[in-house]
Amino acid sequence: MALVGVSVLAFYLGLAALTYLVLASLWTSDVDLLTTVVLLAALSLAFGYLSYRFGTNRVLADVDAARVPRERAPEIHRRLDGLSTAMAVARPTLLVANLSTPNAFAIGGGRDAVVVVDRSLFRLLSADEFEALLAHELAHLQRRDSLVQTLAYSAMRTVVGVLTFLLLPALFLLTGAARGLAWIRGRPTEWLETPFGRVRYRLGQVVALAFVVMTLFVRAHSRRREFAADDRAAEVTGKPVALARALRKIQRASEPGWGLLSTLYVHGDDDGPLTRLLSTHPSMDERIERLVAMGERAEAARWHRVEVQ
Repeated sequence: MALVGVSVLAFYLGLAALTYLVLASLWTSDVDLLTTVVLLAALSLAFGYLSYRFGTNRVLADVDAARVPRERAPEIHRRLDGLSTAMAVARPTLLVANLSTPNAFAIGGGRDAVVVVDRSLFRLLSADEFEALLAHELAHLQRRDSLVQTLAYSAMRTVVGVLTFLLLPALFLLTGAARGLAWIRGRPTEWLETPFGRVRYRLGQVVALAFVVMTLFVRAHSRRREFAADDRAAEVTGKPVALARALRKIQRASEPGWGLLSTLYVHGDDDGPLTRLLSTHPSMDERIERLVAMGERAEAARWHRVEVQ
């Protein structure tokens, strides 16, 4: 076991030395630090954009969406035309799919933009509610939210990857020392309980914490974009309550026993704080309350103008 411990230590020391030499050669090379950062940022954005483009096609293929002919839903198409003009965005292609829950989402951008709606929404929502939901999705397209989120995730992975790479020599060194010492002691499974193992564990926690913090930041930005899309839809349609009604119907239709969902769907009545922090969307109740309050303020302002006149 002592021989195995020494072999393990030598192996990890070799990895630590190799990664250190790579980092040292990069540091002492003639490559400018600013140039390296710019190159990494450009590569991160490029890979993020490629992921976004190919991911869009993959999502559409997975949901097996089909075009909605204008003659089958002339009123919806008419309202979509009006919204696209009012919001100065390229008119997206309207697709229908059988999603796991009543829902709608927008992906792509420019002439390649599409809005996918679940088939059940055509009978679940009124024309005004459907229009408000479409305006919400167009607001995402207008600000290219899906592209921004994809690039943000790509940048986050790049930053965490660079941090991990910089710490590799120390990680390999500590891991080798901890595992080697554990083998020499005759307790190979308890390597994390050695002094080196505890330091290695703390160093791993630093990387994990960086990943968690950046994930929370990106998710918080996503939730803010949902509120912004609600506000934009209410501004364009002038019907915040219609969007609130649409969201309430979608929320109720997503509950167990409604009849549209598969038997594998699980509905959680109470989300914990961590769930809310990691969610890409704010709670439906919070969005509905904001929209109802917005509608009440608009109605109060309208009555005030009538009284003044």
